[in-house]
Amino acid sequence: MRGGMSGHNRTVVSEEGTVRIYDHRLMKRMLQYLKPSAGLVILTTTLLILYSLASLAGPFLTRIGIDRYIAQSDYPGLVRICLLWIGVQILTGLLQYLQTILMNIVGQRAMLRLRDEIHQHLQRLPISFFDTNPIGRLMTRVTNDVEVLNQMFTQGVVAIFGDIFTLLGIMVVLSMLSGKLALVTFGSLPFIFFISVRFRTRVRRAFRGIRVAVAKINTYLQESISGMMVIQALGREKQNETEFADHNAEHRDAYLEAVKAFASYFPLVEVIQSIAMAAILWYGGGKVLETELSFGALVAFIQYVRRFFVPIRDLSDKFNILQDAMASSERIFSLLDKEPEEATESESPAGESESPPFDPRGDIKYEAVNASYDGETPVLTDLSLNIPSGKITAIVGATGSGKTTMAALLSRFYEPTSGRITIGGTDIKTIPRKQLRKVMALVQQDVFLFSGTVEENIRLWEKEITEDQMAAAINTSHADWLIRRLPDGLNHQVSERGSDFSTGERQLLAFARALAFDPDILILDEATASVDSETEALIQDALEALLHDRTSIVIAHRLSTIQSADQIAVLQRGRLAERGNHQELMKLDGIYARLYRLQFAGQDSVSPETGEEPR
Repeated sequence: MRGGMSGHNRTVVSEEGTVRIYDHRLMKRMLQYLKPSAGLVILTTTLLILYSLASLAGPFLTRIGIDRYIAQSDYPGLVRICLLWIGVQILTGLLQYLQTILMNIVGQRAMLRLRDEIHQHLQRLPISFFDTNPIGRLMTRVTNDVEVLNQMFTQGVVAIFGDIFTLLGIMVVLSMLSGKLALVTFGSLPFIFFISVRFRTRVRRAFRGIRVAVAKINTYLQESISGMMVIQALGREKQNETEFADHNAEHRDAYLEAVKAFASYFPLVEVIQSIAMAAILWYGGGKVLETELSFGALVAFIQYVRRFFVPIRDLSDKFNILQDAMASSERIFSLLDKEPEEATESESPAGESESPPFDPRGDIKYEAVNASYDGETPVLTDLSLNIPSGKITAIVGATGSGKTTMAALLSRFYEPTSGRITIGGTDIKTIPRKQLRKVMALVQQDVFLFSGTVEENIRLWEKEITEDQMAAAINTSHADWLIRRLPDGLNHQVSERGSDFSTGERQLLAFARALAFDPDILILDEATASVDSETEALIQDALEALLHDRTSIVIAHRLSTIQSADQIAVLQRGRLAERGNHQELMKLDGIYARLYRLQFAGQDSVSPETGEEPR
């Protein structure tokens, strides 16, 4: 927000911090998104268990093939066991394929619901929230953080059960094949556990650094791309390259730290596995020579041991996915827990907001209103003003005097720190924001156009607006000449933020948009400040019809646009300094008269901020 917003400190909330390795509360909330797909989750878990069982059959069949058929030169039996082994592998592959497909379907459905919920929630948050949270960081929530949760759903939660089940199954089979060899194998577990704990601590720190760095990069890119014209105009390319390089290097260093952790962990596990295998060959081979253990059992044992270390390594990966998901979910749920605008508004049993009846055509009154964005710096101070119904009230004053803040408070983008604003005698705090804003139209200096057609930007996808209303709004706002010269007319596709239109053309479309909704209250926030003379003439010609028979608040720097206003309120440092029509204020010879002479007579010896002659 301009005006009053420029005077308050913008404090950006830090996102760095720690999170517990496992938080039952967060996990419970995450699993809520799997509930609608509970049937698929059960089916996927069942397939995973069957897959784990099938994968255990291979070494067992190898033992049978060696001890029963190869040792006894039973060629037909060997063929049968080989065909059975192939059949088991085909079944294992089929089960793995189905489990992977279904689990990803479950994960994507959960992410679809979560992204929709985050997007809907963002639209309901108060404007003050976006003052302290960079857009790039919020985009990271919807993209990167949600994708981390998708990894947990598809590769973490259910897969952990599969790894644990496989590990326990292998341990049971190993114990059945040879208890002593099993003890040799299990002796490596304390070493793997110690290495895994150290690995988890190191990689968790690295992942946290990666997440913070990604958020910084997204935030910086969003800001840089949005302000590209200013960057190029001021020749800041080199400085921006340097700043981005710093953020990029921070991400690189954090990523390399994670790579180093993985690069050291897996070779260490392989070394421990190799030592265990060597001990098994030495001890198991001796038992075979002593005929205490069959050769087929030793081969099967070695195959099981190789598979024994796979779920151990996988569990470490799953742990990192789980830890990353905990951190991402904490940030996502922290965002979802932010109180939306509607949270303080009562709901009726029918689900519609309850509010006292109010007359949108009634007088608007500011009663001893005080406002501050940071709770310390006053923007409006003890402001009292009556805005008559159906009349034009202009608000003028130096930059930072609180003009835009008055409009923001009336629209309930922000709330006053004290005092109240009424419409027709009804305190607007008792009127739900959606209902209040439905009777208003706000046209700002910086008009935002959405991607879509010109028609969609005027009617804002509102089906209730008829073709006649559209035509009337376009003609009254003088946007018809603009639309006629477009190749596709109303079906012309608008580029991002309406960059293919000039500032004046965007404002004409904004006037048409406002008129299409036929508001009871119209707010023009310096709507002609950046308009060329030709376009301004068109808008001035349309203002009489635009402002007729509706309560209108015109915030203006150009005093030529508000001379015919029924009432002019002059603000100075957040206070109401003068009030009256143009003639009355000129006779008063106060701040307004000095501002007027500065604009039209070029008297630069008068300060527009104080209205006093410099000494």
